[in-house]
Amino acid sequence: MDLLSYGDRAVLAELSDGDAAMALAAALRAAAPACVASVVPAARTVLVVAAEGSGVAEVRAVLAGLPTSASAMPDDDGGTLEVPVVYDGADLGDVAQLTGLTVDEVVAAHTGQTWRVAFGGFAPGFGYLVGEDDRLHVPRREESRTRVPAGSVGLAGEYSGVYPRESPGGWQLLGRTDLVLWDTGREPPALLRPGVTVRFVEAGR
Repeated sequence: MDLLSYGDRAVLAELSDGDAAMALAAALRAAAPACVASVVPAARTVLVVAAEGSGVAEVRAVLAGLPTSASAMPDDDGGTLEVPVVYDGADLGDVAQLTGLTVDEVVAAHTGQTWRVAFGGFAPGFGYLVGEDDRLHVPRREESRTRVPAGSVGLAGEYSGVYPRESPGGWQLLGRTDLVLWDTGREPPALLRPGVTVRFVEAGR
């Protein structure tokens, strides 16, 4: 783990891979040190912002004592979020071809594993979910769509995700959900927050 200064109030931890970044972010959330104001995980980094009255040196000391091994990742205390999905996505057949699975096997693989939100990005409420079954690792579409409907469930690279609102996008679409992923009238607004575990449940096709 490399610790880099990020201005005078934050430290950017650079990790070897996504599992290590998730483990460090989870350890920070579990420890909740008083010197840390916020934790912002990404694909292979974790930005740690110092609390008011605390300094970068305190943050560095905390980070140096935390695990970055996925085996040490604490369980999420919020339970598992179930996401009902109608598996009728436009790219379901393409994903089957890319993976060498049948359409039914793609659905079974997507619903048959536990996913965890590694980090957020792209749009408010969009979570990048990592799973346990690498058979579903597929490339993004060669050509992005100009409009992907809100609630669309897709795959890209090692991630699965759900579009929280209509937007352009290049993910391989498996289906759709009626869950509202982002609601500013809800606390917290995002359902898919870093560390949340998710199970996709087939609601039809």
